[in-house]
Amino acid sequence: MEICPKCGLPEQACVCEQIVKSSQKINIKNEKKRYGKVVTTISGFEKDIDIKKMAKELKNELACGGTAKKGIIELQGGHNKKVKEVLIKLGFEEESIN
Repeated sequence: MEICPKCGLPEQACVCEQIVKSSQKINIKNEKKRYGKVVTTISGFEKDIDIKKMAKELKNELACGGTAKKGIIELQGGHNKKVKEVLIKLGFEEESIN
């Protein structure tokens, strides 16, 4: 059985990611890219959050394409309100999402 080096709990019961999720300031905004394409960018994640995993979950939930690089998640299309709902469902606090 693996034990988390940060909290000392078994991997299945690890609460490190939940603690990190509650202490962040996440920014969501729409940007226009080349040729008038709209992209939703999500930034403000701390290093302890797995950005690639989070991007995959958001893309699956919103049925869109996107990428994750340099601590920023980009989703194709304007998903401002939907992204906030999905992030809350994934365990982030509503007050920490702008």
